[in-house]
Amino acid sequence: MPDAFRRILMSPIWAGQVFTGATSFVDNPILGSARLNRAGLHVARIRLTQAMASLRRAQLAHLVSAEDRAAYHRDGFVLKRDFLPPALYRALMDQLRARRGPARETTQGNAMTRRIALDPEALAAIPAAREVLKHPAWRGLIRYVGAAGQEPVNYVQTILTQIDQHAPDPQLALHADAFYPTVKAWLFLTDVAEDAAPLTYVPGSHRMTPARLAWEQGIAEGAAASDCRLTARGSFRITEAELAGLGLPPPRRFVVPGNTLVVADTSGFHARGSSAGPTTRVEIWAYGRRNPFLPWSGLDLLGLTGLAPRQATTLWWALDRLQEAGLKHNVWHAQADRSAFDPSFR
Repeated sequence: MPDAFRRILMSPIWAGQVFTGATSFVDNPILGSARLNRAGLHVARIRLTQAMASLRRAQLAHLVSAEDRAAYHRDGFVLKRDFLPPALYRALMDQLRARRGPARETTQGNAMTRRIALDPEALAAIPAAREVLKHPAWRGLIRYVGAAGQEPVNYVQTILTQIDQHAPDPQLALHADAFYPTVKAWLFLTDVAEDAAPLTYVPGSHRMTPARLAWEQGIAEGAAASDCRLTARGSFRITEAELAGLGLPPPRRFVVPGNTLVVADTSGFHARGSSAGPTTRVEIWAYGRRNPFLPWSGLDLLGLTGLAPRQATTLWWALDRLQEAGLKHNVWHAQADRSAFDPSFR
């Protein structure tokens, strides 16, 4: 397609994406325009989405305690040790260890991520996981922190580190997932040691202070030409040395026992910690995003229609079809027979 014709055809779509959760500076020349970002486009999107998130959280505040609301607004995350009753935690571990079935795996650098979708078939085999997803604190915290009254995408996730000594893990770099509030939740099922790739998070980095906004604008002005692919696609990287200049503390490493829940706003800076050797981390993991410009928490249409538990498998099916059509490479490789506790088969 001639470039001029493509620009004419795509211009209304690119303009419309300004008011969506679109993050890529290289796929949309409006979002990636250095001139528009010098004029304040990126920062204006941040300010507006923050205002909308505040409106939605006010509608969702009844779902969480005052203590948890305070923790979120102070730190950007909420941590709960001994989250599940002991009997439920033991049942969940037993059922997960006994279950083998379909999974997807992808490799980034020297780390492998395995995900088992918590779809109806998996929940039938792991009924304790169904109890987790129904837990009022799990549901309320994910919705409040993510500022969206919708069901997240839920998995059993396994992180296997140092499977290849020659490739660096890109998740070790501190980064924000997006310019607007998004949520991820980790219910760690295995103990997480200091030298075993713990989740790290910079407390308070979810707040869009004047210093953070100035930093965001500086990155946005050159993001489309960045030599970091992930920054160019809107997941900005930051070094630990830069944090003090933004008035931020060092990252906190979540060295925690199994049965610890962390729910975090991943517009704050976070990363996977380093590991001293090969490690295996197993967790119930969820993430949620929605159009950040809407002022209402919204009906959970997927939840109401019963389609929410199939979000992950539907996404994988769509990625498979795109790969078959030669339109997009699917990095999530299907595996027919996996346990969450299996080693790497690379």
